[in-house]
Formats: sequence, structure tokens, C-alpha cells
Amino acid sequence: MHSSILAAILLLSLLSFTVESRNLHHKDNESSPSGTRWAVLIAGSNGYGNYRHQADVCHAYQILKSGGLKDENIIVFMYDDIAFAEENPRPGTIINKPNGIDVYYGVPKDYTGENVTANNFLNVILGNKTALTGGTGKVVNSGPNDHIFIYYADHGAPGMLGMPPSGVLYAKDLIDVLQKKYEAKAYKKMVIYVEACESGSMFEGLLPKTWNIYAMTASNSSEDSWAMYCPQYYPSPPAEYDTCLGDLFSISWLEDSEKHDLQKETLEKQYGVVRRRTGFDYLDFSSHVMRYGNIKKIQNDPVSTYIGTNPLNDNFTFTAQTSSSLPPKIKILNQRDADLNYLWQKFNKAPNGSNEKIEAQKQLNKETFKRRQEDFNIQQISTILFGFKSGQNMVQYIRPASQPLVDDWDCFKMFVGLYEEHCGSLSTYGKKYARAMANMCNAGINKEKMIMALSQVCKPN
Repeated sequence: MHSSILAAILLLSLLSFTVESRNLHHKDNESSPSGTRWAVLIAGSNGYGNYRHQADVCHAYQILKSGGLKDENIIVFMYDDIAFAEENPRPGTIINKPNGIDVYYGVPKDYTGENVTANNFLNVILGNKTALTGGTGKVVNSGPNDHIFIYYADHGAPGMLGMPPSGVLYAKDLIDVLQKKYEAKAYKKMVIYVEACESGSMFEGLLPKTWNIYAMTASNSSEDSWAMYCPQYYPSPPAEYDTCLGDLFSISWLEDSEKHDLQKETLEKQYGVVRRRTGFDYLDFSSHVMRYGNIKKIQNDPVSTYIGTNPLNDNFTFTAQTSSSLPPKIKILNQRDADLNYLWQKFNKAPNGSNEKIEAQKQLNKETFKRRQEDFNIQQISTILFGFKSGQNMVQYIRPASQPLVDDWDCFKMFVGLYEEHCGSLSTYGKKYARAMANMCNAGINKEKMIMALSQVCKPN
């Protein structure tokens, strides 16, 4: 009898332990996102004057890392010529705000230098190792239950994003790759953040709502984006820095992410924060933060679903008072003028009569001449093809928001290529005229007419 009672008690204890273990296991599964989090971070520029783009990307890595993502699932593209640049007053470090901490430490060097290309970027997204050229070979080897986060920071233009040192990623090529990823059922949901001028043109009229992709951009399809923490602006970074340390849209989502409990903050809430910080109701002039794709289905997801969350922020409560913490009277700088500001800083700081002063003056003269030449070239080409008045309209016309930039992307790529072949590569400033070339394609200008106009305007030396 005694042994029977003991056996019954032992059996009940085992059953109780099994049920409790199952309950705990179930709770763990409920609190963890299904699948794997993947992230692709890309700075599409090089040169110390573009310091801020690599700084933004390094900062993003630190947030993802503290949020629990593993290095094997974070893929970083950056030229990697900033940390040890001769101009860097803190060799081996990169900061993303005045007196900020080093965000360069520990960042993976997956694709650097000449391996930061549109081809590698697109094939990393696809998980196509065989098409890569250089780099570590890491790709987004995702499955149907995985979540993907893509963040890009650089200069942009209508229908394109910059790649170092002079490459381009076209909107249609990105959309084609996203379509392949969708058709392969290689993710559950995807979030894309883009910091660039005219960044809305990468998705406007192009990204379907059915692909489970949510894209947020620093500007609409016709606006510039903005640099911040610049010399002589917010207040000036430490005097030794001649270049901007961050970008407004990027700093807005990065600084928001590093303080909130991202399990409680949704993508919709973060959009509200970033829109207020970046938008016209907070600044005298700025850009409109935009969203594209499947907004309704994805906007209520916690931000942590895509970039994790720092356990140190678990008790942070999101309130209206904490949703916009940038200090008042912030000053920002147009992205396209940041390089000019950098050259001015070098010129102003160089001793009078020194070789550094003379060289800085040459660089300034070269940049301003290049800008005037590009203004002249596009105006002349438009006038030859359409007449003066219609030519002006061709340069300035902006299509309705529901339509993509151009109907024939092959024509658009061809016109950009023809211009650079005849007139030289477009500068960061000059790439804004890509809209004029798209409008010319939409107006039916063919290759022969374009070459005729280019040959008259950009005559060989």
C-alpha cells in the first residue's frame, strides 16, 4: 500500500513537471519572433566629405547588435575609407553625433572598397553567392518565416541611389530583385529604410502592396534629404571635424531606436517620431518622410520584429513627451550642399598663403564650375530638343505621385549613360537632372535625337 501511494505521488509530480515545462516552452515561443532576423546595411558613398553615411550605417549596426541580431545575420556594405582617413581627428573611430561614442568598433567588413557595388548588393539580397564579386560571401539566406531589414544611406536622385565611387543602383533593378525574393517565398515580411534625396522615387508607383514589404524613405520623389551635426550648424561638432556627422532622417530613427523598448514601439509609432523630427512641423524647411508597400499589414508590427531591442530599454514607456527629443533650433544642411560645405571648411581653416589653402581653393573652384556646367548642359539640351519654354518645363515637370518616374527604364538608363559618355560623369549635384532625362524618355525622344543634342552641347575638347 505504501509503495503504491509513493508511486502515485511520483507519477503526479512527473505529470505536473511535464505540463509546466510545456507551458514555459509555449510562453517562450510566444515571446520570440518566428524565423530569423536578417539585416543588410549599406553606405553608398566614399570620401571623408561623406563621413555621415558610413557613420549612420555603423550606428545602425550597433543598434542591431545590441538588439540581439547575430553577426552572421547582419551584412554590412561600406567603403571603409573614413575611420583611418588622414582627415579623421580620431583615427580608428567613427562617431555619429558631436562628442558621440565610437560606432565603428566591431562592425563587420563584409563588402568594402570596390566590392560595394549594386551587383553585390542585389545578389546579397537574393542569396545568390555565385554572382558575387569579392567580399566575405555572406548573403541573406532567408526562408519563408524570416524577417528582413534593409537600410541604405547615401546620395540619391530621381530613380536612382548612389554607389561608390561613381556607380548607381536603379529603382527598377531593386524592384525586380524584390519581386524575385517575393516569388521565391524567401521571407515573411521585409522592412526597408532609405536615406537619400528623392528616395521616394525608388518605390513610388513601383512597389506593390501584395509583397509584404514596408518601405520608409527620407523624402518623397522630388525632395532632397538633409545632413545634420555639421560644422557651423547644430551646434558645431568638435572644431576638428570639417564634415557632417549624420543625416537627419537616419539620426531620427537611430536615436529613437536606441532608447525605446522596441517590443512596445510599432513601426507606425516610429514613423510618427521620424516624420515629426524630419518634417516641416518641426523645422523651417525639410522633407516629407514617406511610406510605400504593404503599410496596413506591417505598420503595427513591433520594431523589434526586424531590428531586435536592447534589454536595457525594457522598462521604457513610449509617450508623446518622449517621442521627439531632438533639441530646438536644430540647423540642417541640404545633402547636395554637404560636400560644398566640407570644401568650404577646408578652405577656411587652411592658413593663408599655404599650399593647403591653394589646394582647397582649387577644389572649391572645380566643384562650383562643375555645378554651373551641369546646369548649363541640361538647359541647353532641353532647349535644343523642345525649345526654350517647353525645355524649361521638361526639366522641372514632376509626375503625379501614383506614377513611377519613367515608363521605359531602359531608355532612362541609356540617356544617363549617353550624357556621361558625352559630357562627363554626373556629380552628386548634377544627378538631380535625372528627372529631366526621364521626362525626355516619356516625351518620346529617341537615341538619335539625344545624341544629336549632346553632341552640340558637350563638344570634345
